[in-house]
Parts: sequence; C-alpha cells; structure tokens
Amino acid sequence: MMRKPISVLSALVAAAMVLASVPVHAHFGAIIPSDDIVTKSDSATLNLEVKFLHPMEMHYMEMDKPKAFGVMHAGKKTSLLDSLNEAKAKSADQGEKFTCWTADYKIRRPGDYTFYVEPAPYWEPAEDLFIKHYTKVCVNAYGLEQGWEEPVGLETEIVPLTRPYGLWTNNVFTGRVLVNGEPVPNAEVEVEYLNESAGNISYIHPPSSPYVTQVVKADSSGVFTFAMPKAGWWGFSALSEADWTLEHNGAEKNVEIGAVYWVHTRDMK
Repeated sequence: MMRKPISVLSALVAAAMVLASVPVHAHFGAIIPSDDIVTKSDSATLNLEVKFLHPMEMHYMEMDKPKAFGVMHAGKKTSLLDSLNEAKAKSADQGEKFTCWTADYKIRRPGDYTFYVEPAPYWEPAEDLFIKHYTKVCVNAYGLEQGWEEPVGLETEIVPLTRPYGLWTNNVFTGRVLVNGEPVPNAEVEVEYLNESAGNISYIHPPSSPYVTQVVKADSSGVFTFAMPKAGWWGFSALSEADWTLEHNGAEKNVEIGAVYWVHTRDMK
C-alpha cells in the first residue's frame, strides 16, 4: 500500500506541535557577589560574577562584554566597566566553556551598593529575537541601610519593596516592575534558583519542567511577591517587549528586555 503524501500545511502543523511541546528555558542575566552583606570582620573587597545562564539548570550562554557595568551608592552612579575581566564557565552538561565576566570592587564606605549591568543584545534563534536583561543586585556594607529602594534609572528594572539582604529562607521578596520609570501592570515575573552546590547548599533536581522556572503575576501597580523556599541565590526576571528593534541578517527583529534582580537567603540557625 502506498502512503499518502503529507501536505506542506500538515507538516508545518506537526512541527509547530512538536516545538510547542518542548519547554522554553528561561534566560537570566546575573550579577552574583561573593557576599550580600559586608561587615567589619569581612574582607572589604567583593568579587562579582557577571554571566548569562539558565540558573536552575546551570546552563551557560555566551556573553559579550556588557555595554555598561556600574554601581550606585549614596545616589551616585560609578562606571565599573573597565574593571571587568573575561572568564570562562560551563555546567556539567556542557563540553565547551562560555564567556562570562568577573570584577573586584573594594568597599570603602557604609551603605547600600546596587551593582547593575546593561548587556550587549543576545541573539536567540529559537525565539527569533534579541534578548537584553538589565540586571541588579544590592550589597549592604557596615550596617548603614540606605539606598536599596532607589531605582537606578535603567530602561527596565525591578525596584525592591523588601529590603533585599538579611533574608532568611522562606522570607518573601516583593518588588515593583518598571519600564522607562513607569510601573508595568500585570507583569509576568519568572523566578529561578541558582542551582549550584556550595558549602551546605546542595544541588537539587527538579522532578519536571514546571519546577525549573516559577512564575508569578504582578498586580495592577506592577508589584509582585514570592516566598523563597531554599537557602541560596534567587533570580527574579520580568520580561517586556522593547519599543525599538534591532537588525539581524537584513531584517528588523524584536527585542526582549528583562528586568532582573538577585537576592540571597540563609537558613535560620
């Protein structure tokens, strides 16, 4: 018996169904400092890792040198772009190493230090668009808790409403999503755990795909809340579509802009 030829339309529908069944892994920009709280007994020099990855799976992507990297302290922004050093990283399932960046920063005065990065656009062929995640993290120094709630002024950002350090496991983190300084109603926020084994923080294995990326919706004022069930670093990413495009192979492509914020939790002992 001869098989009937498959029509082009049927083939396209089948391909679309296959693609729809494959989970799309969340991308996260990351700034991970060596500590989120600096005390007089600690080293005053922070090491900061700047990278682009799937945090729960610890799967890295190639990261070009950022367009901007800096810190805001006492209302003043300072560029740290020249302090970045190229590094390489890979997860257990990756044979090759991918480019990431590191920097050292000396803490000299008390207060809150908000580190931020504006990356170069990343072309994602699977989604047919560019990705650009504006990422922040806050480090407190010497007990002066001033500045953590101030926006940096990025194209899109998460402004914390919970003090973003000194958090116990199972504390909640609340933030507001902004684009061009305005709240984003009903923003969708992706949440992932940085799944690395360090000290007494053990590597975890999600039982199925929905456990990899948690999802919460912001309210009409762009405010969201999430409780963090494990000690370690947690990333929050609110995605929007930019009102500008970039050219790729002669065609204009959309740009996904992400507001990413990282916080750290510790077990209560």
